[in-house]
Amino acid sequence: MSDSPHHRTAPEDRIPIPQRIAYGVGALVNNLLGAAIPMMAIVLNLGLGMNPALVGLLMALPRLTDAFTDPLMGYISDHTQSRWGRRRPYIFLGAITAGILFALLWQLPAGYSESFYFWYFLIGSIIFYLAYTVFATPWVAFGYEMTPDSNERTRLMGVTYFLGQVPWLLAPGFYWLMEWESFAPDSVTGARKLAIFIGVFAVFAGIIPALLCRERMKSVADAEQSMLSGLSEHFMSFLKGFAATIRFGPFLKLCMATFLVFNGFMMVSSFSSYVMIFYVYGGDRDAGAGLMFWNGFLMTSATMVVIPLVTMLSSRIGKKTTFYLAVGFSILGYASKWLLYSPAQPWLILLSTPLIACGLGCLFTLMNSMVADVCDLDELKTGHRREGMFGSIFWWVVKLGIALAYSLGGVLLNYTGFDEQLPAQSENTLLMMRVFDIVVPMITSALAIWILAKYPITEAKALEIRAELEERRGKV
Repeated sequence: MSDSPHHRTAPEDRIPIPQRIAYGVGALVNNLLGAAIPMMAIVLNLGLGMNPALVGLLMALPRLTDAFTDPLMGYISDHTQSRWGRRRPYIFLGAITAGILFALLWQLPAGYSESFYFWYFLIGSIIFYLAYTVFATPWVAFGYEMTPDSNERTRLMGVTYFLGQVPWLLAPGFYWLMEWESFAPDSVTGARKLAIFIGVFAVFAGIIPALLCRERMKSVADAEQSMLSGLSEHFMSFLKGFAATIRFGPFLKLCMATFLVFNGFMMVSSFSSYVMIFYVYGGDRDAGAGLMFWNGFLMTSATMVVIPLVTMLSSRIGKKTTFYLAVGFSILGYASKWLLYSPAQPWLILLSTPLIACGLGCLFTLMNSMVADVCDLDELKTGHRREGMFGSIFWWVVKLGIALAYSLGGVLLNYTGFDEQLPAQSENTLLMMRVFDIVVPMITSALAIWILAKYPITEAKALEIRAELEERRGKV
């Protein structure tokens, strides 16, 4: 199973620690903006009286535009020529614009109708997400090209994903802060104030990668752009690049494996909550909520511990083998829940959480590093650098999967016979809830391992690809 790694990263291929942290700060901003909206959206219902169904619609509709805007922004970033590079100008301007728009989005005036709030927030969200895409898509692509070394890419993504976990530790406290009387007299005012703090932070922290990180592939991209002229040529180039990306076999394997591991987890994430409330605590929602909080806190904390371990291990035994081991531990964690869900000892279930976190901790650390390797293989085969296109489609697949996971999760919950009007659920319903909660992510994780077994880029192959590229275009 090992990739038989033996390569040591050359000093010139190392990313200086300040640059690793500077790039990782981008993940902190990216995830903070991504996590804040759904966590703060409860104020639309509880503070402004909007129908929960409309609030759910507001969370989903703006993201549908990502299917078009993400790849388009990836292409624009890939094909930009400027004295500052092809990523940094967009990261700089996108961070400033997204931060300002986020703050403005939550300055909701009081005393208006539900229809007014719906259209205000919908239009504002669409505009905000456009600015968010201008920041996030080039930022993701930037990370793929910061080093030509396969193992150093994993180290960079390890730092990035670690810092990106911080917002998920903070986000559960956002609504509490908005309701805290010492912070604001009501939750709507609290949302206005909190949004300003988040927006200002996004502006100043978001520009850090643009200011401190170095682009490697500017000269290669500039040479490629000299062959294109006119809107029609760019339009055809975009279509060809998009088609080539979604047909590229190694990349599709990474997308499918990520989709299965992450969205298998997401699909049944709600099941864990229902099992804790109705099976472990017999319908006691307050007690179940406490256990849910500590389970979520432990999941994020354990993920942060796993990330550096995965980073270190992958440089010794290879990315694929590390993925197999980490996801294998998460499968073991899912299976152990059958024994650890205990009404007599509710806190036993937390023993499974660190094992499940192994799969999540390895996933985006390794997958983003492997997408960067795929970009090299794509250049070798096609002669084009398409980090922006690959990154935008990869993350769009993740976002699409999240939407599908929530939808299918609701379908599965209905299939169990769950009835929210009942104070206690039937034995059959509780059994089916536990079965889905455990079996579904085990199956999707096992399928991901099977799919990735056919992924062709080992460390030796990555070194070979790099050598051929540098011979073809000169060392950059």
